[in-house]
Amino acid sequence: METHDDSGLVERVRSGDEDAFRLLVERHTRAIYRMAYRITGNPADADDVVQETFLRAYRRLDTFDARATFTTWLHRIGVNCSLDLLDARRRREGRIDASDDLSTIASHDAQPDRVVHGLEMQRAVAAALTGLSGNERTAFVLRHFEGMPLEEIGQVLGTRMNATKNTIFRAVRKLREQLQPFTGSLV
Repeated sequence: METHDDSGLVERVRSGDEDAFRLLVERHTRAIYRMAYRITGNPADADDVVQETFLRAYRRLDTFDARATFTTWLHRIGVNCSLDLLDARRRREGRIDASDDLSTIASHDAQPDRVVHGLEMQRAVAAALTGLSGNERTAFVLRHFEGMPLEEIGQVLGTRMNATKNTIFRAVRKLREQLQPFTGSLV
């Protein structure tokens, strides 16, 4: 949701206008939360990532270069915060099981077998996502959940177009392989 107003707000923040930063936070919080939730698989972790993202952005606003959009720059910080959180958890716990914390999306009116199948599928997808490398998971989330263009994903990851495409391709291939036993020939 980049607008020309972002660069103006950044300049206002640099000039000491704290309300301008509040406007940037309000404008971009939902997108950063969605991205963080899809990477971490946990609402509380996503909230932590959002806070850390905006804290880091505020502290580093002087490093923002208008060659990239503010949205892309902020997403890169958010991705780094998300991956830092997952790395810290991996070191602390030795593994990540995002499926334990995913909220259920099943309807109360659904038949029990459909609810169970939906929960199993949700856990399988979460487990498959945790099996991807940080770059693969990030690229997949940004492309397929956030609908971000390849050029911006490349900027977030710091990769060229071909490397970005290859990263997404590898992620999709790995997810298909992981989910194939669960879904049969549908994936």
